[in-house]
Amino acid sequence: MHPIHLIIIFSIFIITKSISSTPASATSIIFTTLGRSRYAFDIFSLPLDTTAHELQLTDGTSVNFNGHFVSSFNSNINTVTDADPSSVKLLYVTERNGTSSIYLDEVSVSYPGLDHNRKRSVIETESTRSQHRLVGGNGRVSMKDKPSLVGDLLVYVSTHEDTGVGRTSWAAVYSTQLSTGLTRRLTPEGIADFSPAVSPSGLWTAVASSGEKGWGGEVQELDTDIYVFLTQNGLDRVKVVEHGGWPSWVDDSTFYFHRRVATRRPGSDYRHIELYDVVSGKFKELTRLVAPKANHYNPFISPDSSRVGYHKCRGAGSNGKMIKNDLFLESIKTQAPDVSLFRIDGSFPSFSPDGSRIAYVRLPGLYVVNSDGSGNRVLNPDITAFSTAWDPKRKGVIYTSIGPTFASEDTDVDIFSIDADADEPRFTKLTFGGQNNAFPAVSPDGKWVVFRSGRTGHKNLYIMNAVEGEKGGLTQLTNGPWSDTMCNWSPDGEWIAFASDRHNPGSGSFRLYMIHPNGTGLRHLIHSGSAGRTNHPWFSPDGKRIVFTSDYAAVSAEPISNPHHYQPYGEIFTMKLDGSELTRLTHNSFEDGTPSWGPKYMKPKNVEWSIDEEKCSFEDCQWLAISNRLDVDEAKIQCGG
Repeated sequence: MHPIHLIIIFSIFIITKSISSTPASATSIIFTTLGRSRYAFDIFSLPLDTTAHELQLTDGTSVNFNGHFVSSFNSNINTVTDADPSSVKLLYVTERNGTSSIYLDEVSVSYPGLDHNRKRSVIETESTRSQHRLVGGNGRVSMKDKPSLVGDLLVYVSTHEDTGVGRTSWAAVYSTQLSTGLTRRLTPEGIADFSPAVSPSGLWTAVASSGEKGWGGEVQELDTDIYVFLTQNGLDRVKVVEHGGWPSWVDDSTFYFHRRVATRRPGSDYRHIELYDVVSGKFKELTRLVAPKANHYNPFISPDSSRVGYHKCRGAGSNGKMIKNDLFLESIKTQAPDVSLFRIDGSFPSFSPDGSRIAYVRLPGLYVVNSDGSGNRVLNPDITAFSTAWDPKRKGVIYTSIGPTFASEDTDVDIFSIDADADEPRFTKLTFGGQNNAFPAVSPDGKWVVFRSGRTGHKNLYIMNAVEGEKGGLTQLTNGPWSDTMCNWSPDGEWIAFASDRHNPGSGSFRLYMIHPNGTGLRHLIHSGSAGRTNHPWFSPDGKRIVFTSDYAAVSAEPISNPHHYQPYGEIFTMKLDGSELTRLTHNSFEDGTPSWGPKYMKPKNVEWSIDEEKCSFEDCQWLAISNRLDVDEAKIQCGG
């Protein structure tokens, strides 16, 4: 047979196998990540002797961050082209293609003729770009972070190994020899390491680590120490500094680290990069002179000390608008063959009964959109709504709670049903008197709504008539001096899943439970660990599993290295109702939450917005004392440059 025929037949076999590998019962999970759709991070660079030439080094695809200039590498590595001494060699983390990977870019930059009055993209000035994926993007899904390259040895953080213990971090440092693919774990088993830095000679690696004490739930500053070990094999590990993070080497015997460090000047709303002269003790401003209204993150210095690199939101000019990579739904890779996973540019999403539409909120605003991203409709742009649910019997009817989030029991929050298919959406109030009535979920026969209410002074669960609201009948389902909340009704009507702190009321720690609608059969489902948080349960369409958000895998990076996240330990998990087959779906250092499980399999393909959306409007870490000048437009964090 002719070789071409063999290729065609083989290709057809692969395509057929790929299509048939998706089960007919496949479904979709959708979730939100606080601020992530606004990041648009790229890596930029400035010369240290002048601020005339800010260059965008990465290519504007997805988010690119935590870079590292490469001084040299083994030219025998078959993944890297011949080295050009005039090129920029950049190692960085990227989340393109729905997963975390480490890339190496070699870019030749033509500096002559640059316009000194504006920043430039390498894309505009480069003569060549050679791009290589080094690790990630295939095989087991995991987070990759903080890479360094020494010869052909890549050192980085990965979260691909389950610790098997709740509320312990999966973050560990690994090395991969690029010429052979051999990967070695450098972090001891049972320990989590963050922010690795390799010494200039490559002999030593320093990390921030909580050691055997583990993660204690802290966010603003991790309780980590600095350890040093041999890069080659992880041996000779020794603690050299107590209470420190983010080490950075000067030479093989000296490194710097942070300890409760401020990342913003008093009176400034933005993080900026400055140069500190250790001899004179003076600071030199760098990024504020070029992009005064942008946050700049995680600086790194070139090997010849001529340039500083960092990442920030790329924007697309002074008006803060972007078209490229402006995603409504971002397909996230998962190893579950029967589930497609998506991040939505919104919060509290829920699928219509047939999976063809999605309701979501924007805080403020309530919206409905087709699952392919078309037909976006504003039901009300001004209300503060949270938690959405569809009526399984009355077409186009959505339930939501309207009022302040994260509020006390007596706060004015009530539940409404909305006819989203009416020419003018009709809002019907179902609860009265406030008392923080929220998180409605509808029974599969469409007759009842379960919700949480603080009307007794504590947040407990109630069931009311789905059409007439509490006027048509009200039953208290749970009763106690604790908080039962975030409820969801099983597809067969037999169970209601919810989150509760009843094991330790008022502690902020939540577990998942199930109960029959008649108040019997209370069952504990899962708890991540002492003081842990597991929330937002949602049943799978067949009722055999639940999806939820949890701190089961603790934190995966130092939170100070990212923009603001209330709970930077939130990841999406699924499990069977008997507690088996616990599966981590998301791997990142952000806050993933409010998942929903729909009956329709959505092809794992990104869905772009049909309109421009403002980028770079995410919040920076709130504990850094950003001024809240809401009456001043410029107080809102905007795009750089």
